[in-house]
Amino acid sequence: MSVNAKTVRTACRPGRSATALALSVALGLMPKLALSVDLSPVPNIPDVLDDPLNTRPPVLTQGAVLPGDRQSIVCPVEKDFATPLLLDDAVDLALCNHPQAQAAWAELKIQAANLGVAKAGYWPTVNAAVNHLNSYYQYPDSSIPSSETDGFTLYGNLSWRLFDFGGRAANLAAANWLLTQALANQDAVFQRILDGVIQAYFDAQTANAQRQAKTDSEALAGQTLTSARRREAGGVSGRSDTLQAETALAKAALGRSRADGDYRKALAVLRQAMGIAPETLLNLPDNVDTAVAGETLAQDGRDLQTWLAEAQRRHPAIVAAQAQWEAAKERIVQARAEGLPTLDFSLNAYQNGYPNQALSQNQTRVETIGINLTIPLFEGFVRTYKIRGAQAQAEQRAAELADTERQTLLDVVKAHAEAEAALRNLSYSATWLDSAQAAVDSSRRRYDKGAADILELLNTQTALADARQERLRTLADWRAARLRLFTSSGLLGRDLIEQAEGRYGNGRPAISAKQ
Repeated sequence: MSVNAKTVRTACRPGRSATALALSVALGLMPKLALSVDLSPVPNIPDVLDDPLNTRPPVLTQGAVLPGDRQSIVCPVEKDFATPLLLDDAVDLALCNHPQAQAAWAELKIQAANLGVAKAGYWPTVNAAVNHLNSYYQYPDSSIPSSETDGFTLYGNLSWRLFDFGGRAANLAAANWLLTQALANQDAVFQRILDGVIQAYFDAQTANAQRQAKTDSEALAGQTLTSARRREAGGVSGRSDTLQAETALAKAALGRSRADGDYRKALAVLRQAMGIAPETLLNLPDNVDTAVAGETLAQDGRDLQTWLAEAQRRHPAIVAAQAQWEAAKERIVQARAEGLPTLDFSLNAYQNGYPNQALSQNQTRVETIGINLTIPLFEGFVRTYKIRGAQAQAEQRAAELADTERQTLLDVVKAHAEAEAALRNLSYSATWLDSAQAAVDSSRRRYDKGAADILELLNTQTALADARQERLRTLADWRAARLRLFTSSGLLGRDLIEQAEGRYGNGRPAISAKQ
C-alpha cells in the first residue's frame, strides 16, 4: 500500500471568502444580465469601437443611391395620403417598407461584420484571467500540520500570427467579395421592388382610368336613354328603341360596377407592394395621355445589343453572382492554406500559479516569450475533402453566374420587345379612339335628326368604349414597359421615374437606409 507524501486540495469554499461569494453570484446572474442589458450605442455619444477596422460601407451611413440618381434613399418616408399618390412616392414607400429591402440591409450589415472578422485575423489577441482560490493543504501520516492559502492567480497572454500560407489573405479577399455581392444584391433587390411597385402602380392607375371610362360610358348610355324616351314620347321612335337603350344602360352600369371592383383589387395589390396598411386610403392622379410619351424610346438611341451589353456589364444580379463566384474561388485557396504550417508569436505572464492549478504557497511570477511553428501532419484526409468541397462550390457559383446572365439577358430581350410593341400600339390606339369618337358624334347627330336608328348609335358607343379601354391599356403598357426595360437592365433609378412622369428636378428629398 502506497501513501502519497503530500495531498493538495484546492477549493473555493462557500462562506470562507466574501469575494468568492460575490464572484459566484455574479457568474450566476451573468446570463440573465446579458438578456436584459441594452448594449446598443447611446444616442449622441460616439462609440469608438463601433467599427474600428472601417469595414462598414458608406451606403450604411449615407444611404443607397440607385443607378442614375443624384440622391440617396432616406427612410422613413412621410406621405400625406390625402394628396394624389405619385409613382415616385409609391417607389419611396416600397423601398423603405418592403421586407425584402429590409432583409437586404441586414445582409449588408452581416457581410460588413464578416469582413471585420477577416481583418481581425491580422491583429494580435490578448487575454487575461483572474482567479480567486482557496487552497487547503493536508499531509496524511505526517506531523506537518495542515495549512490553508487564500489568494489570487493572474494570467495574461498575447498571441499573434506572424505567417501563414495565404489563409488569412484568402479569407479577407473572400469577405471583400461577399461584401461586394451584398451591395450588388441590395441593388438587385431594389430593382425587383421597383419592378413590382411600378407594375402595381400602373395596374391601379389603369384600373382607375378604366373605371372612369366605364363611368363615362354609363353616362353616355344614360343620355341615349333620355333621347330615346324623348323620341318615343314625341312619336318619332317606338318602344323598342327605349328598351334597347335601357338594356345598354344596364350593361354599362354592370361594366362600371366590375371596374370598381377591379380598381379596389388593384389598390390592394399596390398597398401590399408599398408595404403600407391595408386600410390606407389612396388617391391616384388622373392617367394623363401625353402625345410625346412614346417618343422617348425612339430618341434614346440604344438598340437591343446596347441594352444587352449594358445589362451584362452593370446589372446588379450579374455583379452579385460574379462576386459570389470570386469569393468561392478564394475559399479554395483558404482551404488549402489551412493545411499548411503557421508561425505564431506568443507572450505569457503568470502570477502565483498557472491556470487550472493550485494556488502557489509563495509569491511567484513567470513570463514566457515564444515563437511557435505549427505543422499539420495528418488530419485524417479532412483537408482533402474540404478542398474538394470548396472546388465544387466554386463550380456551383460559376453555373449560377451563367444562369443569372442567361435569365437577365432573356428578361432584357423580352422587355425590349414589349417596349417596342407598346410604342407602336400607342399610335394605333390613338387613331382608333379618334375614329370611334367621331363615329359616335356623327351617329348621335343622325339619331337626333331621325336619320339613324338606335342600333347604329349603340354600336358606335360600344366601339367608343372599347377604343377608350384599349387606349388606356396601351398607354399604361407603354409606360410600364419602358420602365421595365430599365429595371431588367439594372439601370432604373427614381430620377428616371420622375422624368417618365414628367417631373424634372422637383427637389424631392433623398432616400437613406438608416434601418
